[in-house]
Amino acid sequence: MMPAPRLDRIDLKILAKLQKEGRITNVELADAVGLSPSPCLTRVKRLEKAGYITAYGARVNFNMLGEFLTVFTEVTLGEHRQGDHSRFESRIAKVSEIVECHVVSGSYDYLLKFVARGVSHYQSVIEGMLANDYGIEKYFSYVVIKSPFIKHQLPIQNLFGAD
Repeated sequence: MMPAPRLDRIDLKILAKLQKEGRITNVELADAVGLSPSPCLTRVKRLEKAGYITAYGARVNFNMLGEFLTVFTEVTLGEHRQGDHSRFESRIAKVSEIVECHVVSGSYDYLLKFVARGVSHYQSVIEGMLANDYGIEKYFSYVVIKSPFIKHQLPIQNLFGAD
C-alpha cells in the first residue's frame, strides 16, 4: 500500500463538505471548495484511493422506523492478557446490537454502545454474552433517555487546521 498523501487545506475542505453532503455533485463540490470540476474530481479520486474516504451511505432516521433503545455499557474483563482482549473484541464485533466499541482508560476496559428493541432485548443480548463466556467480569448499563443532538460529522477543519 502506498503512503497516504499529505493533505492541504482544499483536501480538508473537500473531506468536510463530503462528510456533510455525500450526494453533492462534483460541480457543486468544486464550487464550494474553490476549484474547477476536473481538478476537484481528481482530488476526490485520490482521497478515495488513499483511504481517506472509505464509503458513501445514507443516514437513516431510525425514529421513523419505530421505537428503539440506546444503551451505553461499561465492561470490565475478568482477565487482562492480550489474548483476552483480542478474543473479546472479535466476539463482540459479531453482535449486531453493538454499534460502537471503545477501549478506554479509567476504571473499566471498554465502553460499548448498544441499540436494541427495548430493555428486555438488551438484557437478553447482555445475558447471552455472559452465558457464552465473553470474559466479562462486570458491566454497568446506562440507558439513554433522550439525545438532544448527535453530530455525525467531525470538525475536520477545526481539528486539522484548514480555514
